[in-house]
Amino acid sequence: MIPQTGKLLKQYAYYLRVERQMSPNTVASYVSDVSFFLKQCRTEPASIGSDDIASFLAASSDGLSKRSQARRLSSLRSFFDWLVIEGERKDNPCDKIDAPKLGRYLPSVLTVEEVDAIIDGVDTRTWQGMRDKAILEMLYGCGLRVSELCNLKISEVYLEEAFVRVTGKGDKERLVPMGGTAAEAFREWLSRRPDSASPAYDDYAFINRFGKPLSRISVFNMIKKAALLSGVDKEISPHTFRHSFATHLLENGADLRVVQEMLGHESILTTEIYTHIDTATWQRTILEHHPRG
Repeated sequence: MIPQTGKLLKQYAYYLRVERQMSPNTVASYVSDVSFFLKQCRTEPASIGSDDIASFLAASSDGLSKRSQARRLSSLRSFFDWLVIEGERKDNPCDKIDAPKLGRYLPSVLTVEEVDAIIDGVDTRTWQGMRDKAILEMLYGCGLRVSELCNLKISEVYLEEAFVRVTGKGDKERLVPMGGTAAEAFREWLSRRPDSASPAYDDYAFINRFGKPLSRISVFNMIKKAALLSGVDKEISPHTFRHSFATHLLENGADLRVVQEMLGHESILTTEIYTHIDTATWQRTILEHHPRG
């Protein structure tokens, strides 16, 4: 890596975090992409050209999906935009690089029966089981992102009023209704919740066996295990429950704008993807009801 790169990356991370107000995970991804590029390129950022970018992307694309390649280019474009803002460059070498064409991403979705099977399969005889059931109910019942769930505070869950105050991307808050099943699971979990390792963690909704807040990877592993035990043979993650939440709402007639608000999507175009998932169903419905079907 070229000299002073570490300092440069810290300054870039500060810019992303404070001025762009990106989430910690996005900041980490962008900085990681740029760091990897600078290690491979071994050229001063002020001297890097479009050919350097193109060569790097071509050489490092093996095994990467088009979406990952596009994100890597986006990271580099953001970095060089920042250098232009800082007066370190006059141009952005990424401007002449075309992003890979992306197909429309259709997220994996569980059926209602599969969701029930996974949640019902959790062994609630232990406090960990009570916690895991509450987590699954919250992910599916409120459509939370895994980062939102891990950072959720007890004081942000209003059981009597039946809603949750969620702090999402960019520290934007939203209110999400909480169904009776999720509320009951959360209430039962609180009755079994062990003491926190520190007063600093007392308000965290979900903690691990060490009394500390759960990590994203812990939730991911728990869901993998729960799906395996329930016999659901699909590649799923915490986000799968959020996808399923949105899809099932729309399939049952919920307004797209309302779902957008509940998911915390800035653009309705992001939410619209959920209207394209069950292609077979709407195709069959149209053909059955169209006079010339």
